[in-house]
Amino acid sequence: MPAELRFSSNTPRQPPSVPVAPVASALATASWCARHGWPVHPLAVGRKTPVANCTRCRTTRHIAAECPCLPAGGWCHGFHAATLDQRRIAEWWGNRPKLGVGVACGPARLVVIDIDAHPTQPPSRDRILPGIPIADHVDLTGLANGFHTMAVLAALRGRPSPADDTSTLRVRTPSGGLHIWYRATGNRRWHCSSGSGPGRALAWQVDVRAHGGYIVAPGTSTSHGTYTPVGDVREPAVLPSWLAQELERTGHLSAPTVPAPRSVPPRARQAVLAAGGGRNNTTHRRLLAAVLAPVEACGQVSQGAGFSDVLNRAAFTLGGLVAAGRMTQEDAERALKETAATARPGQERRSEQIISSGLAAGLKHPLPPQGGRP
Repeated sequence: MPAELRFSSNTPRQPPSVPVAPVASALATASWCARHGWPVHPLAVGRKTPVANCTRCRTTRHIAAECPCLPAGGWCHGFHAATLDQRRIAEWWGNRPKLGVGVACGPARLVVIDIDAHPTQPPSRDRILPGIPIADHVDLTGLANGFHTMAVLAALRGRPSPADDTSTLRVRTPSGGLHIWYRATGNRRWHCSSGSGPGRALAWQVDVRAHGGYIVAPGTSTSHGTYTPVGDVREPAVLPSWLAQELERTGHLSAPTVPAPRSVPPRARQAVLAAGGGRNNTTHRRLLAAVLAPVEACGQVSQGAGFSDVLNRAAFTLGGLVAAGRMTQEDAERALKETAATARPGQERRSEQIISSGLAAGLKHPLPPQGGRP
């Protein structure tokens, strides 16, 4: 990293403040977003999280795509309920004006760079700019938040920081962060990420909101303050090509088309063959295929399939088979990991956590051989 990119304690920590414009009503904000083609859903009063599901959806496991609440006009399942229907919007916010407004980024074709300014200590050097080594001789004094890391990344590429991009919609958050809204083009599907997490990330304290996520609409108020537009621009600009390249480099890009459904991976089939033995091979193959089929089916859609719940149920079931001595835990883990990686490539760390939890729970509930349903 060039010496001129060193930080000092005099480096500004965030853009200069701007006058707060009059706050529009939540209904007006939701309607405005919908007219721009951005599906909206309600946020809990005073919070930036979706309104809670109905009692049935909280107590009964099911995927959002099969939920009867959504076509009936309910707001269950967060951004999965997002709509452009102005009549539904009027019903939701007209009767409950204190609800906040969330925008489903995937259907809206939005990629939002979420810069945080949390007062925490920087992580190890390899996590400040994932994939870009920072030598020990580089002075990081003063590097304190996402505004800094985003500025460093942009400077390395010879570009201005997105935080200073006056050509696109920017929204100041109550915590002092900044949302920079961009519009995705083509068939590319960008993934979300957390800049302070150990998995996929663009930069420390820089989150990405895209497919499978939502963003708080400008003008929305919470108990901590209002999400306030910066400057006069109210339209997202096209995602800059250099930033798109960085997102692709850091694993935020899906395949341009959804792959066709695949059969159970060969090594997964071999695992159950080894576990089954003899004349029961066919029965075990069918059983494994039945357990893994819902996980495979998630690969046919990029979102809305309830992948976490589906994978957890499959892991729980295979855990029960392991506990009953019908296959080894190693074989179960291998089959689950291979199938999950096929359905959701690039999410291996998350999948492994779900598999570990589901297997552990299933190991406490052995499934007897006569159980006809996995």
